[in-house]
Amino acid sequence: MPAFGDPNAWLAIIGLAPGKHGANRTGRPFTGDFAGELLYATLEKFGLAEGTYGADPADGLQLKGVVILNAVKCLPPQNKTLPVEEANCRPFLMEGVASLPNLTTFIALGKVAHDSLCRSFGMPLARTKFAHGAEHILPGDRRLIDSYHCSRYNQNTRRLDAGMFEAVFEQAIASR
Repeated sequence: MPAFGDPNAWLAIIGLAPGKHGANRTGRPFTGDFAGELLYATLEKFGLAEGTYGADPADGLQLKGVVILNAVKCLPPQNKTLPVEEANCRPFLMEGVASLPNLTTFIALGKVAHDSLCRSFGMPLARTKFAHGAEHILPGDRRLIDSYHCSRYNQNTRRLDAGMFEAVFEQAIASR
């Protein structure tokens, strides 16, 4: 799954992996799945997207100052990544990061994305524990902000709601 967004992005959203009914089917991250509804609505609310999300890659939506990358590049069986898949995909994640020279801030959607990014930057997980809203300083004075993933499961169980998700983006914008 290729990155989607602004090549001059200051903010990178790190997702888990392409969703079976979303990105894997449509070719654009978070497009056509439940998680995309909240993600793109939030980006639109904060002026980080132009156009209107229509759950279709042809909807004309463009990201402004934001890029979406995945920790794992392929659709994992049963939607659960294996440690070997995560390790094998880290070079692709860091290649994507390296191609975006203006990145200052990352939002990791879930623990797998958090752990993959921290490991990629050589950060010990014991000192960079995942917690919704937690902020960590990465090498190069970049910021990592954690969020629960915007999955249907997390929204249905109320682990994450729109207000909580928006607060993470407010935090990212404030730290810019």
